[in-house]
Amino acid sequence: MAKRPAFFVKQGKVIREIYSFEWYSGFAVSQKQKSIKSLHNAIKKADLNARPLEISTKSMEHIGIKASALHLKINNDTLENVFQSAKVFEHGGPYLDLLDVSPKEAKRDERLHKSGSLKAFRYQNEEFPLIPQTVFYDFIYITAIKQSFITDEVNTILRYNYFTDIEFNPAKSINTQARAAAILKLIADEYGYLPSFNKEDFIQYHKEHIFC
Repeated sequence: MAKRPAFFVKQGKVIREIYSFEWYSGFAVSQKQKSIKSLHNAIKKADLNARPLEISTKSMEHIGIKASALHLKINNDTLENVFQSAKVFEHGGPYLDLLDVSPKEAKRDERLHKSGSLKAFRYQNEEFPLIPQTVFYDFIYITAIKQSFITDEVNTILRYNYFTDIEFNPAKSINTQARAAAILKLIADEYGYLPSFNKEDFIQYHKEHIFC
């Protein structure tokens, strides 16, 4: 058995629940998808109205794959590259050359682990704080959706009400595309569209609505 979170909107806030499910070991996509199905079945068992969507390259839905950080683009750069290249450390960064490599290379660049403590994120001459913890990742994710997706594709995501990321383990990492997708749904449900938040307004919105 394994445990993974799902993110959803409840009473105007994004929250998460942890679900236990059968894990299928192995690196093959087919094995990952068996685990996703098992996780989604656990969610549906707990909530008969649940419509879960996996947001990752392992998703069984095309929209879930397209909405993953390895496929989304912001200002023509892959979201994962933007996130990694914006990190400002105690002894270095931001490493803008990470925009010019593959997403996997950007994520594994040794400088990200040898430059001291993470201090902030800097993107397009704006500096984002580390608190709220996931605010920069969530901001660029939603910006990327606005840039990359047509209205029908956004509406397809909004038909779902639970969001998962099978590779995300909250014991090992903080940011996840599943949480960001839930925030997207919260904003769209509240406003009826996706407004263009500036940095300060989004930070404030995050503090008031994101509790996971």
